Amino acid sequence: QVQLVESGGGLVQAGGSTRLSCAASGRTSSRYVMAWFRQVPGKEREFVATITWSGRSTFYADSVKGRFTISRDNDKNTVSLQMNSLKAEDTAVYYCAAAAQMPTMDPSEYAYWGQGTQVTVSS
Repeated sequence: QVQLVESGGGLVQAGGSTRLSCAASGRTSSRYVMAWFRQVPGKEREFVATITWSGRSTFYADSVKGRFTISRDNDKNTVSLQMNSLKAEDTAVYYCAAAAQMPTMDPSEYAYWGQGTQVTVSS
């Protein structure tokens, strides 16, 4: 079992930046792929970014490419999402997720999820 706890987010002005963090605990010795997803009410959970265990490979949704950066620190068991040039459409609850397989945009492939953290971008 892996427990994930997100932090960061809140209210940000359009064009601004914020950073989300996710702390993992429990069975962190396994080499999990980590990812960020987001969801707005009435819509399906949307892939944002994912990173391999080594950190050498990252993948992004087209909507955030060039603006968001995912990173991880395996010594501290954390994964972060740096969000720049924020837009109103980035407003959502952001979730951290962990999976034991290959990087994927499919949320059903992720076994562990955090409780989510709200990011609201004001225009």
